Amino acid sequence: MIAPHGGTLVDRILSGDALREARQRAEELPKLVVADEIAGDARNLARGVFSPLDGFATSAQFDGIVNEERLPDGTIYPIPIFLTVDDAESVSEGDEVVLCALSAPDVPVALMTASEVFEWDKGAAAASVFGTDDTDHPGVAGYHSRGDYIVGGPVDLLDNDRGPFAEVNLYPVETRAVFEERGWRTVCAFQTRNVPHAGHEDLQKTVLGLVDGLMIQPIIGKKKPGDFRDDVIIAAYDALIGSYFHPGRVFLNILPTEMRYAGPKEAIMHGIMRKNYGCTHIIIGRDHAGVGNYYGEEEAIEKFEAMADELEIQPITIRGDFWYCCTCGRVASNRTCPHEGDVCLSFSGTQIRQMIVDGVPPRPEIMRTEVFEVIRQFDNPFVD
Repeated sequence: MIAPHGGTLVDRILSGDALREARQRAEELPKLVVADEIAGDARNLARGVFSPLDGFATSAQFDGIVNEERLPDGTIYPIPIFLTVDDAESVSEGDEVVLCALSAPDVPVALMTASEVFEWDKGAAAASVFGTDDTDHPGVAGYHSRGDYIVGGPVDLLDNDRGPFAEVNLYPVETRAVFEERGWRTVCAFQTRNVPHAGHEDLQKTVLGLVDGLMIQPIIGKKKPGDFRDDVIIAAYDALIGSYFHPGRVFLNILPTEMRYAGPKEAIMHGIMRKNYGCTHIIIGRDHAGVGNYYGEEEAIEKFEAMADELEIQPITIRGDFWYCCTCGRVASNRTCPHEGDVCLSFSGTQIRQMIVDGVPPRPEIMRTEVFEVIRQFDNPFVD
């Protein structure tokens, strides 16, 4: 099985006597209440999703990632995982603090040892990570809204709650065990933040002709307004997989993290995380993890291909614009199909969303009827 990124699968989930002792100690320690997304990052750090990171970025890690896309030891890492505070006096170097989520401030999530507290240049970091300083970009705006000081240091998980989708929230060590049990030597990850249309299904089934298994892994977490809600995405994939996939060849498992919309760098990050889950391949498509017009259509593909040998997880790159061609009688693209006009049915997300709002079922060539019917059961399937 493919090795985790950096060679080490982090596990800082406390259990048994260590957990009991840590919870007792936490009662006497200062509390640091953080955004739910940061609490989620703490869980992912402890569970090995962000391996080889075992805590929030220190100054050396942060600078290396932002300036060189590397950890201090040279390992590729394109996006920093960091915690900020508004006031440098709120945490002192060497302090042990209890991290709690804003939505449940009385529930200790993790212990963190603050090895460093340092200022950061928000504008420079945002421009490097997102490739723009435009505050209309949601990632840039997010960086500018964060605290002025970064607190770096390792975390140990106290609250290992799997969240509302526990049955499809296996950690890297657990998905690796599933792949091993199924005898999957090659596994392709499908990254998504949308409900499935027929183009997605066609691509997924094509890939299953190349690898032993497919892990469909929707991003579950903070998204921009207009994106599909988490519960809608899960329900839609349950409907599709239950009726149209061989159960022994596909595995649905969420990735509980926020979309950062960092385009090419986030594509690399998606590959690193899926490598930690045990995937040997990942589908990288047009404008992967993009938003607006900030990135070139194939920029993420080109960046991933340039780094693939060092990353080890291999990209399956999908180029071109796709549609359903009524003349060809199949999913086609501008690289495969000579036809134009009304015979070419678009997979436009905007059009599909409008059909859902209007209650007009897309043609089966665009979206499975079962998938549409599941989505329509929700009063508002979109993020407000």
